[in-house]
Amino acid sequence: MRPIKILLVDDQPLFREGLRTLLSVQADFAVVGEAGNGAEAIRLARLLQPAVVLMDLQMPVLDGVAATRQLRAEQPDCRVIVLTTFDDDEKVFDGLRAGAVGYLLKDAPSEKLGEAIRVAARGESFLQPSVAAKVVAEFARLTNKPAAHAQTLIEPLSQREREILSLLATGASNREIAHALFLAEGTVKNHVTNILGKLAVRDRTQAALKAKELGLI
Repeated sequence: MRPIKILLVDDQPLFREGLRTLLSVQADFAVVGEAGNGAEAIRLARLLQPAVVLMDLQMPVLDGVAATRQLRAEQPDCRVIVLTTFDDDEKVFDGLRAGAVGYLLKDAPSEKLGEAIRVAARGESFLQPSVAAKVVAEFARLTNKPAAHAQTLIEPLSQREREILSLLATGASNREIAHALFLAEGTVKNHVTNILGKLAVRDRTQAALKAKELGLI
């Protein structure tokens, strides 16, 4: 199996060095480059084609939100995970709007960082459970579409899909959902695929936000 190519983007060299050291001990990770601002990140991403970008938000020249938006436009398969110091940073929500698929605090345990990278590389989303509900609630507050006036789904969600969607919105992984509902992980993955299709969204984060908007959770 080829290692997951990772690009580190943060304006603090010591933090990048620490991340590189931490990730280098994982056989399935390969840190292919480092950038100190968003503009440099975009340039390196074009050259290195990383699978996952660990993106700081507050940076000079071009911040993480703008860099994420441009990266997603140029390289739709590149997955951006936001790394931030504070969970109440307004730019976190802007980053998710821009297309980031993950959200992690910089003081998260190393195993959570590894899990987030692997989840993102599989094409899924990762929200740190401690802040997942807060992020979804904030997005719901910022939307101007009350659930009562929300559009009706062309194909409604089944009861099982609603159960999975509720757990998904808390930041639970497929494995955690499978354990909670006594299902096979592959079955959960199939349900999540169906949920994304019915909600017409690209990833789990957007599914949680859309579900909140429609009053499904």
